[in-house]
Amino acid sequence: MSTLSPTAKALLIFASLIVILAGIKAASTIMVPFFLSGFIAIACGPLILWMSKYRIPRWLSITLVILLIVVFGFMLAGLVGQSLAEFRENMPQYREKLSGEFTWVVNQLARFNIHVDKDLIISYLDPGMAMSMVTNFLSGMGGVLSNLFLILLTVIFMLFEAEGIPRRLHIALSDPQMKMHHIDRFIQSVNSYLAIKTVVSLATGLLAGTWLYILGVDHFLLWGVLAFLFNYIPNIGSIIAAVPAVLMALVQYGGGEAGLVALGFVVINTVMGNVVEPRFMGRGLGLSTLVVFLSLIFWGWLLGSVGMLLSVPLTMIVKIALESREESRWLAILLSSDGEAVLDEAKHRHASEEPAKLP
Repeated sequence: MSTLSPTAKALLIFASLIVILAGIKAASTIMVPFFLSGFIAIACGPLILWMSKYRIPRWLSITLVILLIVVFGFMLAGLVGQSLAEFRENMPQYREKLSGEFTWVVNQLARFNIHVDKDLIISYLDPGMAMSMVTNFLSGMGGVLSNLFLILLTVIFMLFEAEGIPRRLHIALSDPQMKMHHIDRFIQSVNSYLAIKTVVSLATGLLAGTWLYILGVDHFLLWGVLAFLFNYIPNIGSIIAAVPAVLMALVQYGGGEAGLVALGFVVINTVMGNVVEPRFMGRGLGLSTLVVFLSLIFWGWLLGSVGMLLSVPLTMIVKIALESREESRWLAILLSSDGEAVLDEAKHRHASEEPAKLP
């Protein structure tokens, strides 16, 4: 590499990256459960550590955590499956009502000499099309959960091996202090992100479901669960979750009630996303908004629905890896929301490591 010109080196790195991404894409059926298992194990770490403070044996704490995951997963799958089945049964009735609503809108626009094709509008705003986004997402998640046994086994082995990994890394790595600094920083960042995001998403789902229940919207539990799940998807997840609920209110009650539903979603997501979440999460992620949005598209294309949910933690891995080397730190600065913070941290790390190099 040292004998290559900068252009040849850049082309070689780019070609290697393409080969790696193509391999991940081809092996996505294996990689997706592995990534999901890794992040579940990291998220469960603080809970197991908390149990250990009360002298609960590690094997018992891991068993309790796995049982909690299984029970919650089956309850969520049952609720969503039942609500989706009821929605499909009522789909012809909803489509007929929605057609009548759009006929009234088209007639009102025609009075102002604005002519719109009713069939074209219905084809774009058909409740079946709106639900197809939700169904595709849930189908992707369901495809991953079909490997539930494999995921749970991997999580169990990861949790049992978690205690011995730091010691082995210290032995195996050539520069263990620096590597362990990045590993600890990554795990701490992911733990913080997943914990805060889970609490905020749960609160968002509860508030959305309660608001829809007050307004009398059908399948309010399903829309609340969707608001909880889609809130893990940065930027556009809350918008996607609101579309089916707004259309449901439009079919049931008309434009006024649909406007109230949309207003409720806007208020809930504005408060939770712009006030509550930044207050607790702060600048811990260090990723720019544009990078978060682009990472959502990229990881969703590469790994499907799970990639969309894990887009931020996966991008954090890339950013932390780029920060660890001087020649790639400029890329980490481009990914960050504050480039000066990356440089200040690098200077601080070099300053703390300098005395160790002195004889």
